[in-house]
Amino acid sequence: MNKQSSLKQWIALLAMGLGVFMGLLDVTVVNVALPTMARGFNTTFTDLQWVLNAYTLVYAVTLMIMSKLGDMYGRKKVFLGSLVLFVIASAINGMAPTLLILDIGRGVQAIGGAGMMSLSMALVASNFEGRKRGLALGILGSIIGVSSASGPLIGGYLVEHFGWPAIFYVNVPFGIIAVILTIFYVAETPSYGKNHRIDLLGMLLSAVGLFAIIYGLIIKESHPHWSWLDIRVSGLLIGGMIVMAGFVLIELKVTDPMMDIQMFRRPHFLGTIAVAFALGAGIYAYNAFLTALMQNYIGYSAVQTGVRQLTISAWSLVLGPVAGILSARYSKKWMIVISLLVGGLGFFAMAHAISPTISFVELWPGMVLMGIANGMVNPLLNTAGMEGALPNEMGMVSGLLNVFRQFGTTVGVVGLGLIQDAQFENHLNTHLPALKMPTQALNGIKEALINAGPFSGHSIAFSSRIEKAPFAHALQQIVIRAYDNGMAAVAVTSGILVILGALGAAFLMRNHASQDIELKQSK
Repeated sequence: MNKQSSLKQWIALLAMGLGVFMGLLDVTVVNVALPTMARGFNTTFTDLQWVLNAYTLVYAVTLMIMSKLGDMYGRKKVFLGSLVLFVIASAINGMAPTLLILDIGRGVQAIGGAGMMSLSMALVASNFEGRKRGLALGILGSIIGVSSASGPLIGGYLVEHFGWPAIFYVNVPFGIIAVILTIFYVAETPSYGKNHRIDLLGMLLSAVGLFAIIYGLIIKESHPHWSWLDIRVSGLLIGGMIVMAGFVLIELKVTDPMMDIQMFRRPHFLGTIAVAFALGAGIYAYNAFLTALMQNYIGYSAVQTGVRQLTISAWSLVLGPVAGILSARYSKKWMIVISLLVGGLGFFAMAHAISPTISFVELWPGMVLMGIANGMVNPLLNTAGMEGALPNEMGMVSGLLNVFRQFGTTVGVVGLGLIQDAQFENHLNTHLPALKMPTQALNGIKEALINAGPFSGHSIAFSSRIEKAPFAHALQQIVIRAYDNGMAAVAVTSGILVILGALGAAFLMRNHASQDIELKQSK
């Protein structure tokens, strides 16, 4: 009987792992398909941005809502419903005849992805006990780490061999398997909200507030030269913060709140969300810039880039279970701190390696250190977060960890992008005047490069028209060095963010015995 029960638990973990993998993969897998989509829909990259933004926005906005519904009515039910919704939306996306239908389908798909992601950790925690729980959460952390970093490889392969619809169709068979396994093997959790009212106002305010803040950051990312005080940016950000302040006030007064604000009084919980934010703002946000470096400047294809990025993601497969086992013996807090410091060293190594002749040979040592940090911290964070939660809070804690990880990624992409843009533009302004060419032509090229930005500046400098000019080589070297300055600054900033996460863990997180005391005092 024990063997049968144990086997059932691991099959349940497989079901939840499939859901998590699909949900997180679809955050990044679309990036490599955009050029093919642009040709297929006969549209521009600007119009295609909503294929990305629709998923990111809806995913972040609905994480907490799906977490609360799972806590109230049973996490298995909501997880299963989310799986079904995700599979149906994936099939519709693959068949989408127009860009509008694809954008809508991506938003619906994100609701399913949020439900799967926000409840997976809580379901694992309730389906496993003792040392098995740490191992299971470690394996789930491995899946989170791998899925976040393997988008370019999986997406590149599918698009190259089967076309862009394949990135959506692939979810259907695996999703159906996950649905069947969930029905038969995942144990349901108690419904903690049988006698509670749904906090509709709280859900509405949280959704509107998060949407405004994240959309404001996306707008700033799309228009880096707009001031933060521009009403189109500041209006969204300030409005979102006001709405979130209203959300907090409502949650403090209602009888059955969507979220127990008292959770934020626990230092341990604050430490875990600080680590989640640092992971997103440092490691996951940096992946977008690393992918651009490899593809746009070094010249690797999407598949070649994905294969090389296994240097980062493969560590999650190896270290996730190891971290789960070690967490039963050693302090999760200090393991997280040390791992984040290792990741910080990896970023500084990457910054030191950046040069006009850089290749994978110079990149891989830093990438290995980043991979070790990601592979260790994700599973340890999951376990530590669940240990610091009451049974009826596990879904919300899981959701909040994912909200802060996703929010950190969005903030990181915007912040790192602005730093890169500033360094890129400063270098161009300083060195382009040295080129011996007419002032009008120089100003035109400089304006084109600045408007294109670091990601696309390479294509302008190495265009067939520029190649014929006598100043081509000198211009290309200036553009490459401008990009390198930006990338080095991005790597250093990411390293600092990860180290700040380590400090947050060191000062705020508690060991298991302390957590138990804090939980009893907070009841």
